[in-house]
Amino acid sequence: QVQLVESGGGLVQPGGSLRLSCAASGFTFSSYSMTWVRQAPGKGLEWVSDINGGGGSMHYADSVKGRFTISRDNAKNTLYLQMNSLKPEDTAVYYCATAGHGGQGTQVTVSS
Repeated sequence: QVQLVESGGGLVQPGGSLRLSCAASGFTFSSYSMTWVRQAPGKGLEWVSDINGGGGSMHYADSVKGRFTISRDNAKNTLYLQMNSLKPEDTAVYYCATAGHGGQGTQVTVSS
């Protein structure tokens, strides 16, 4: 069955960086576009970024454009999200998702 496991979250100061990972299994990873979404405290899900199966086409929400970079390693069945210049408003639980499936999420907290 489809399994998505996020990792890499944590507490970081404003302006800092984190790299999230999403380990995928149970499906042909390279055949599927992948998405990062996030949920801030008390708010709904927000789409952050997506990438096509081959890794050559990426899209970003305006709120993260220029600061976040999505990538994937199809040989390792792993999706990444490099987050730089983090802001307090980036605080959220980050989820990877595909084809109606999502992981358990990883908490990112940006605070001084």
